[in-house]
Amino acid sequence: MRRSVLKFGGSSVSDFHKIKNIAEMLKRRVADGQQLIVVVSAMGKTTDELMANVNHLTTAPKEQELALLLTTGEQQTVSYLSMVLNDIGVKAKAMTGYQAGIKTVGHHLKSRIANIKPELFERSFQTNDVLVVAGFQGINDDDEITTLGRGGSDTTAVALAASNQIPCEIYTDVEGVYSTDPRIYKGAKRLEYVSFEEMMEMSALGAGVLETRSVEIAKNYNIPIYLGRTLSNKKGTWIMTRSELLEKKAVTGVALDKNMLHITVSHPLPDNHLLTALFNKLDKGSVNVDMISQIINIEGLQMSFTIKDSDLGQINGILDSLCQEFKALDYKINEEYVKISLIGSGMRDISGVASKAFITLIENDIPFYQTTTSEISISCVIDAEHGDEAVARLSEAFNI
Repeated sequence: MRRSVLKFGGSSVSDFHKIKNIAEMLKRRVADGQQLIVVVSAMGKTTDELMANVNHLTTAPKEQELALLLTTGEQQTVSYLSMVLNDIGVKAKAMTGYQAGIKTVGHHLKSRIANIKPELFERSFQTNDVLVVAGFQGINDDDEITTLGRGGSDTTAVALAASNQIPCEIYTDVEGVYSTDPRIYKGAKRLEYVSFEEMMEMSALGAGVLETRSVEIAKNYNIPIYLGRTLSNKKGTWIMTRSELLEKKAVTGVALDKNMLHITVSHPLPDNHLLTALFNKLDKGSVNVDMISQIINIEGLQMSFTIKDSDLGQINGILDSLCQEFKALDYKINEEYVKISLIGSGMRDISGVASKAFITLIENDIPFYQTTTSEISISCVIDAEHGDEAVARLSEAFNI
């Protein structure tokens, strides 16, 4: 019996008509001799609506209670889809993260998957052909429901594929992975194949197609991922090991991250106690620091770094508490920057990419500030007003 994991995002299950159409597609695959693990997100904007409800009640909900509330969105979807499947003659079972044995560790709202027991699915497949699992959620050692953070349903799907050693297909509202966002640059090309490394960089650097952790799990367990549009006959994109790709371009994609904050911390004297306190608080609050730079001169210490804008509330609290400890501390949070990135595994072997990128920005009067590089990526902080133009100019310069 062939088995696969299929994941459907919130836009794919945003109304009952779409859920019924997905159920019919799943029925055809079962009739073709397949057994399926189906991971679903909350319907449409359900999670946002739940957060809006919370904001009407309190500004400081307990994380345990917030996680408990937010996971109800996915639980609705698994129930609806399972009901429809059984109604059309498909043996299906709805499962929460707890029932699926998804054990987690860490922060209640940004937990990580520790382990999944595949034998639980073996037992369930004895009496069912489709197991509909709630994405985005799990349970910790204290039997408390946790969430996996932004894009957590992708992580759920790939982790289930890895633990059961079966392929993973992720369906959403786009045709696949593009060289850049086609809504920004109409000439963007759909990529037939992308390496795990490139997809990890693209996800981490702002291409919101797949969650970074999901690609990392796929890479670690060598689980190819297929990404395509829900119920479409058009070809999507395969994400796989670099060794399987015949052509390795210098630049595969351009990513624009608009969901970032640029933080600058200033202090009249260099102070290692200050830096230690800052990074301890960032770690405790699970705030992920991205680009970082430090200047120490006669004017004192100045450190700049970038974080996700979803951590605005946490960073405000962290910096305010630091100001109580270090009276001379000053900080600025800038929301008017974006991050532009070039990604390509061919950068390892092809020289001149950085020079060409910087010259392109300079010739188009696009100032760039903080810069960071890896083996297969180059990122710059630029003014938000230049974001879309930078995407277009770099895409043209590298013919992607």
